[in-house]
Amino acid sequence: MVEIVKYAATGRRKCSIARVSLTPGTGKVTVNNRPFEQYFVRETDRISILDPFKMTNIENKFDITASCNGGGMSGQAGAMRLGLSRALVHFDEASKPALRKADMLRRDPRMKERKKPGQKGARKKFQWVKR
Repeated sequence: MVEIVKYAATGRRKCSIARVSLTPGTGKVTVNNRPFEQYFVRETDRISILDPFKMTNIENKFDITASCNGGGMSGQAGAMRLGLSRALVHFDEASKPALRKADMLRRDPRMKERKKPGQKGARKKFQWVKR
């Protein structure tokens, strides 16, 4: 029996979580059982997701299967990018310095700020009326 090598990793951004797995193949990308271009409609999201492959010069050698949930589209794109970077490091430890230099192995810590009591939002206040 032939064993299929699979590299898997998890990425997070804002409230989004992406579980990414790489299998040797032709470069087919599937997200939540849908084609890549159909799931991520914005070109900028698609470009940022595939950046780790461009940095390591490993384009079209893996089929990518991802499961994304939570948050919005840009958060899911960031989560998938981090998951891809981590999976590539599992595949080839030599690519770690290049990905680290490009800041692709660090989780983006920015989160939505909570709404404060007595205010309209996180920073916005209700309009002050003298009389």
